[in-house]
Amino acid sequence: MQIFQGIRVVELAQYVFVPAAGAVLADFGAEVIKVEPPGGDAYRHLELRGAQASRPNLGMEQNNRGKRSVVLDLKSPEGAEVMRKLVADADVFLTNFRPGALTRLGLDAAGLREMNPNIIYARGTGLGPNGPDSGRPGYDSISFWSRGGIAALLTDPKAPHSVRSRGAFGDHIGAMNLAFGIAGALLHRERTGEAAVVDASLFAAAMWTISSDATAAQYDDYTAWFERTEKGNPLTNSHPTSDGRWIQLCMQDPDRDWRALCQHIGHPDLADDPRFKDAKARKANRDAITDHLDAIFGRRSYAEWLEALADFPGPWEPQKDMRELLADPQVEANGYFPKMELDGGGTVHVVAAPVSFDGSSGRPTRSPHLGEHTAEVLRSVGLDDGRIEALRRQGVVG
Repeated sequence: MQIFQGIRVVELAQYVFVPAAGAVLADFGAEVIKVEPPGGDAYRHLELRGAQASRPNLGMEQNNRGKRSVVLDLKSPEGAEVMRKLVADADVFLTNFRPGALTRLGLDAAGLREMNPNIIYARGTGLGPNGPDSGRPGYDSISFWSRGGIAALLTDPKAPHSVRSRGAFGDHIGAMNLAFGIAGALLHRERTGEAAVVDASLFAAAMWTISSDATAAQYDDYTAWFERTEKGNPLTNSHPTSDGRWIQLCMQDPDRDWRALCQHIGHPDLADDPRFKDAKARKANRDAITDHLDAIFGRRSYAEWLEALADFPGPWEPQKDMRELLADPQVEANGYFPKMELDGGGTVHVVAAPVSFDGSSGRPTRSPHLGEHTAEVLRSVGLDDGRIEALRRQGVVG
């Protein structure tokens, strides 16, 4: 279902957070025009995990698929004029440029509204559009992971260093927030004729992600860190297997599943042990039950536990590594990791948008080459080939 078909988005953004929102819109039919400087989005040149030039740039493919690339020097008067033509014909302006730069380019919300009163202005920032630090540079590892409180929450106070972030962790959470905001603004404009300014930040994404902790921290007895044996419900723990893997239990209704679990782990006697017979007893003896379960799970391998628990009706899952995740039959059945054709006949897999409509998670197509669609897009806003060629000779377009 191409739910954004007919929507034109002009994207002036780099790296992941905001471009990933544009990719989701493109998956579902939006025309996303990625405006890049003459050297291209810096993410095109960022070395990710030692990727060589002979291999596909998977970061670009994941976060810029389905777009059209226009190379434009916005610092030149001619380039600024071309940009005005692009936004005059657009439904959405999508950016993560810092406020000062946008104002200098005449692309702040007020300036853009003069060119197109009906355009939805969507911006992604590090720390939000207001406040004393609103102009600070924002990236996933600093705005989301560090200042957003997530690193501190996930780091054991006794650890010699903090837990490190994963690549673009907060970027992709923030991207879906921004895409949701744009969808809501399009609906609002359809109903009222009013074009909104949409804001999403990495900082806000972090607070939303840890909202359970953020709300609980209002109370004096809140603590951010607790040991495994301190859980009120000890049947929501993970337990190590004999080969160093982990099995995660999540029995939110533990009395219902306790007896069945004891049967499946080969210790039916535990079900009637007075220390563990009900939730109240297990909470009082949580150190003992955690030690018991650790010892039991530690006697068999990860593969053996997958087989032993296969028909256990209670909630549990194995902690999978990345290659196991990609081979999970649920991934294929739901289209979560679709294959995408590249220019020249090769293929790569990308992660689908985490939402579907009528069973479809969109239709990703490859990311554009730098400036691949410059002439085509400029023709669509009224420039003829002679003018485009003149601008190309001046270095204004590429």
